[in-house]
Amino acid sequence: MDRDIRDIERQEKQILQEIKQRARTPGVNPHTDTALKAQSKQLVQLRNQKAKLYETKAQLGSVGMQAAAMASQVSAIEAVGSVTSALSTANSVMDAKKMSKTMMEFQRQNEIANVKEELLNDALADAFDESDVEEEAEDVTAQVLAELGVELDGKMVGLDAPSNKVSSGELDQVAEEEAALADALPDLRARLDAL
Repeated sequence: MDRDIRDIERQEKQILQEIKQRARTPGVNPHTDTALKAQSKQLVQLRNQKAKLYETKAQLGSVGMQAAAMASQVSAIEAVGSVTSALSTANSVMDAKKMSKTMMEFQRQNEIANVKEELLNDALADAFDESDVEEEAEDVTAQVLAELGVELDGKMVGLDAPSNKVSSGELDQVAEEEAALADALPDLRARLDAL
């Protein structure tokens, strides 16, 4: 169709040149010359034919687009049909009661795990009481500051600098702490085993 339009355009240019030549020819009256009028009619017919070809081309393009749209709709319908059959197959295979039972069992086991974790955290918190650690840390800090000559409060004024020798009182305190920890470990193990 594009080739036909190009041919008509070429013929249109050729006839237009012939009309111009005929009109320039001496002795030809452009208003009364029948050959000139015939060429003009031919030019108008070619232009009308070209317009009709453009219109036909546009209509064919529209039909092609409609065909493509219909093809895509058919593909979409086929895809929906495939999905529908896959879902129906999945629904027939899956047992809703069994799935519900499995989900309830999962939830129960998850709650048990959460309770065990809380008990373990409580047991560890009891075993390693932080108040003793904080007091000991404050004592160490106070001794270091006293050694450097810094006064914190009125209580810190008379402290002696720590010596490198370990006193028997400190050894007794360490032994007591280790004994308390050894006593707490069986209780922790019993709690964990009970879970």
